[in-house]
Amino acid sequence: MNSLWNVQVFNQGDLVSSDLVEDADVHSMATNYESQGYEVRTDIAWKPVILDRVVPPTHFAKNETSTIREAIGILERRVRNTQAFESPSAVKQFCQLHIAGESDEWFCCLFLDSQHRLIAFERLFRGTIDGASVYPRVVVKRALELNAAALILTHNHPSGLPNPSSADSKITQRLQDALALVDIRVLDHIVVGVEGTQSMAERGLL
Repeated sequence: MNSLWNVQVFNQGDLVSSDLVEDADVHSMATNYESQGYEVRTDIAWKPVILDRVVPPTHFAKNETSTIREAIGILERRVRNTQAFESPSAVKQFCQLHIAGESDEWFCCLFLDSQHRLIAFERLFRGTIDGASVYPRVVVKRALELNAAALILTHNHPSGLPNPSSADSKITQRLQDALALVDIRVLDHIVVGVEGTQSMAERGLL
């Protein structure tokens, strides 16, 4: 599968649309909207997790980067080949290795099949150090495209502390409500920091 881009279209500062678009369509879509006077922002949302292409944050040394690549590959195989909730610690470690070291906030999803095995891990929204804008309809659309039966949500706190905030609880509830309309369950929301992870399900916040 090709990489996916999050294409956000704004009219005088107001968000008009937010879509996930494949590589080949990003330029033509952006050009079309810009020709109509809209502002367009594009960010890479997802790349296939292939061992040789995993790019940890740039501040790691070369040997550390190699170790992280190997660890992500091992954990992805473990999550992919077993029911996710038979190995919750592996899921947490997988999320932490992917996004704990990022300087921006990333909101990501683990899309699962009916046996709760991993279909795909995707970065859907990128924010600033203060937060990420999360659009439920984009999450629902992608879940349906992947024929997912359940999701695990995850995002990082660049501050390093993984404690769930009130905003985290609110967006989790919004996503649960939106996904429930199409019979897709949210199993957990894992908050990631360099100091560790917190499971909102384990804390009774789901």
